[in-house]
Amino acid sequence: MNEAAMTFETLRPAIAEMSLGLAICIVLLVDVFAGAARRQFTPVLTLLLLAACAWLTVSMGAVTERTVLFDGLYVADRLGMFLKLSAFLSVGMALFYAQAYLDRRGIFGGEYQVLALTALLGICVLVSANNLLTVYLGVELLSLSLYALVAFDRDSGVAAEAAIKYFVLGAIASGVLLYGMSMLYGLTGTLNLDKLATVNAAHGAGFVIAVTFIVVAVAFKFGAVPFHMWVPDVYSGAPASVALLISTAPKLASFALAIRLLTYGLGADPHLWAQILTALAVLSLIAGNFIAIAQSSIRRMLAYSAIANVGFILLGFVTARAG
Repeated sequence: MNEAAMTFETLRPAIAEMSLGLAICIVLLVDVFAGAARRQFTPVLTLLLLAACAWLTVSMGAVTERTVLFDGLYVADRLGMFLKLSAFLSVGMALFYAQAYLDRRGIFGGEYQVLALTALLGICVLVSANNLLTVYLGVELLSLSLYALVAFDRDSGVAAEAAIKYFVLGAIASGVLLYGMSMLYGLTGTLNLDKLATVNAAHGAGFVIAVTFIVVAVAFKFGAVPFHMWVPDVYSGAPASVALLISTAPKLASFALAIRLLTYGLGADPHLWAQILTALAVLSLIAGNFIAIAQSSIRRMLAYSAIANVGFILLGFVTARAG
């Protein structure tokens, strides 16, 4: 691991986040001043800027070894590069297919592209998080953008209901995550995930509770049973283009959240969280597959299918740590 100094060359691994921040500002300004032309111009500009950000990430952000920036808040590695490029591709495809859908329903707005890019920025921050503060920043940046996207169709009562459910349950999950993080900080005295991995071996009631809260928050972000109640409602209530976005890129963020928090931060002794994940994985596999059979809505069926797939992902974490 290389602790890099603050220079232009050493900031290059964070080019994905910096370029995305600039792209969001450009889209905002163009959408404000383009007038009537923004309806055709903003979506194309967004896709071009997204492609430029991906190219800059590949050409300037590639690293050969694990590099830590910003006093331990940010980490760049090959896993992060892969997840970021996958997120760029997922969001780009979702935006490409969303344009015709939004035009047909008369709900086009430049805010859609801005919120999608902001959600992507949250994913990138979460993927490269090396500190509990950075983890929470990425989670909230992603979540707040998705809440607004679910309610993007202002005339749809179903979408508004889904957004309210998503917001309330997401706020509870964020509070649970924050409480677990605060307990970990109180027990270990550090927010850095690298340092946390070396001092979390001391067990006690407080440590068990903190890990349990964090695993519950991770399970909610994944949509694992029994914290899945938001998934069918959001998939069926949100506009189809938003459901497409939520079902792809945020899953990469959930995977990154589990990797950074559990495998790295709490990886010194994984037996506690592995036991909880095992139960959640089995419940997700059983409930997701069987409840999907009884659905009459294709979107709700796909939602429960996604829940079942989450079970396989969680089993991968468990078996990897067991091995």
